[in-house]
Amino acid sequence: MTAEKAPKVRTAENNGSGAPDAGAGVTLMGGHPVLDFANTVAWRTDPARRAERVQGPTAWARWAVAAGLLTPQQSAGLQAALAETGTEETQRRLAELRHLRDLLWPVLDALTEGGPPPAEEWSGLRQEILRARENAALPPAFPLRWQPGTERLADLGHILALQAEELLSGPGLDRIRRCGGPGCGWFFLDRSRSGTRRWCSSGDCGNRDRARRHYARTKNAP
Repeated sequence: MTAEKAPKVRTAENNGSGAPDAGAGVTLMGGHPVLDFANTVAWRTDPARRAERVQGPTAWARWAVAAGLLTPQQSAGLQAALAETGTEETQRRLAELRHLRDLLWPVLDALTEGGPPPAEEWSGLRQEILRARENAALPPAFPLRWQPGTERLADLGHILALQAEELLSGPGLDRIRRCGGPGCGWFFLDRSRSGTRRWCSSGDCGNRDRARRHYARTKNAP
């Protein structure tokens, strides 16, 4: 992968961050589809509480609408295709999605910690991006925009890989944060004016931190 800025990826319109998604049963607060994808595991850095938030291929098709990656019509087409796909093939494609997420986590962790990306995961992510490009159309029009398919579960992985390329080569890198809540591990774009947002959600991990500090003060009070 070169250092040149990648062409933009054309997807459905994003519905914004922090909006509840009744369809997939999750709340999106990453501010970017790739960060929301990374956040599809709750309590990522706490093995005792870690949990998948999107269960099964149909849920992923619905999640893609909430994340702004597919239109409802595209999602319906994907779900219809999934109904005709064998279980073994579907499980293989789900494993590929999870593998892409596994590659993104240490890369994003390194970014938020100010260090270089780990070589093995970086190489794996590079391969995913190249594979996504190979499977996407690039129409002869300006601006250049990769157009991945939308008919297969594998296409969702290609869309996400190209979105990751765009995110990691774009101007918002210095706004990517990891939640400071113990065990959380979620990522988000810090759009605050001061650039000092610490929590995935002030009402969630932020509240827990305030409760811990309040308990510590009252416990140590004379």
